[in-house]
Amino acid sequence: MSPLIHVVEDDRDHRLALCDLIEAAGYHAEGFAEGTAALASSSRPDLILTDLRMPGMDGQQLLEAARARDPDCPVVLITGHGDLAQAVQAMRAGAEDFLEKPYDGMHLLSVIERGLRGRAARAEIGRLQERITRRDEGGLLGQSAAMSTLRARIAAIGPTDLDVVITGETGTGKELVARALHEASPRAAGPLVAVNCAALPESLFEIEIFGHVAGAFPGAQDKPGKLEAASGGTLMLDEIEAMPAAIQPKLLRALQERAVERLGENHLRPLDLRVIATSKTDLRPLTLDGSFRADLFYRLAGAEITVEPLRVLGEDIALLFSHYANLAAARYGQETPSVDYALRQRLMRRPWPGNVRELKAMAERFALGLDLPEETAAPIGEPESLAARVAAFEAREISLALERCRGNTERAAKALGMARRTLNDKISRYGIRV
Repeated sequence: MSPLIHVVEDDRDHRLALCDLIEAAGYHAEGFAEGTAALASSSRPDLILTDLRMPGMDGQQLLEAARARDPDCPVVLITGHGDLAQAVQAMRAGAEDFLEKPYDGMHLLSVIERGLRGRAARAEIGRLQERITRRDEGGLLGQSAAMSTLRARIAAIGPTDLDVVITGETGTGKELVARALHEASPRAAGPLVAVNCAALPESLFEIEIFGHVAGAFPGAQDKPGKLEAASGGTLMLDEIEAMPAAIQPKLLRALQERAVERLGENHLRPLDLRVIATSKTDLRPLTLDGSFRADLFYRLAGAEITVEPLRVLGEDIALLFSHYANLAAARYGQETPSVDYALRQRLMRRPWPGNVRELKAMAERFALGLDLPEETAAPIGEPESLAARVAAFEAREISLALERCRGNTERAAKALGMARRTLNDKISRYGIRV
């Protein structure tokens, strides 16, 4: 069913034109001449588009009444040039966005699309609150192209028996992706055995991975290694780039033969397992300098998945922040925190060197009412200048246009109605990743 948009505008011609535009975009629109009539309607909108200045109940009052009735309903305001200060005040009161007259029809539709997408994402968070024990779900939230691609990749690779290499910066959630692959596979009922290659001393590596038999060394008893423990399920080799060079050929042989020889014995034990390796660096350059065996890499890389860093996920950053803040608030018995427009913009501008791990820690501090780190752009509640807000808005619209055009700057420039050189200048100025 198409989303329902309530259009509240006292100018009849303008109202009808807005409804026609919205209907042509595939949504369902209902028009109202005043705010009280919209609130009295039996239908419940997915988004409200309202003029700010109207006789009787104005847009600000409608915003407050609509959010009191449905706190999750996005409200977009249409303002005149002289109403910008009031529009900014409305944004602080919870408005989704505002459009200044005269506005572009395609831009209006992109604002509506973004508002509806944000509402859907918040609804997804609500559903996930009931399933917080499933660690992989929280980490794979998001509406961006990068997250959609990642979920599609997991859905395609998960049901196969291919070994997989997952690459991504520290804190991006590679382990969550590995767990999601395991859960999506026919081996989901089997064990998921994790080995941190960076934390395991080289002297113990062979024993832990391959196991040993009684008498292999003084005091030794029969003990299966991680390869055997994962048989029937999945073995996850975390930070495999740190695996000692002496162990790599032995692991390669075990994976090629799908059999393991325990330390101290002379016969092979069959293995039935899938291997998922994670690395915070691209393994290909390591194969060139000899620090990682090329034949082991190609044995492991039956399929490859790259997990994008948090800083390129756009509005998903605020979504994940809200998710973890809500979880922390529920865990500590705090009131559910509100993530306003200004904070969302600051979150999206942050570089996030620690990725999701850093975001989660900050969200928990925010839920407890503690100060955010000093490197955030401004203290919570401090208003940003209009120029900064306009720049953030422009950067966001350019990012969305580039995403819709799949990085084609020529098409994006045409969609935005600007010269390609101008667009490239703005991309460089705002540090937008194409």
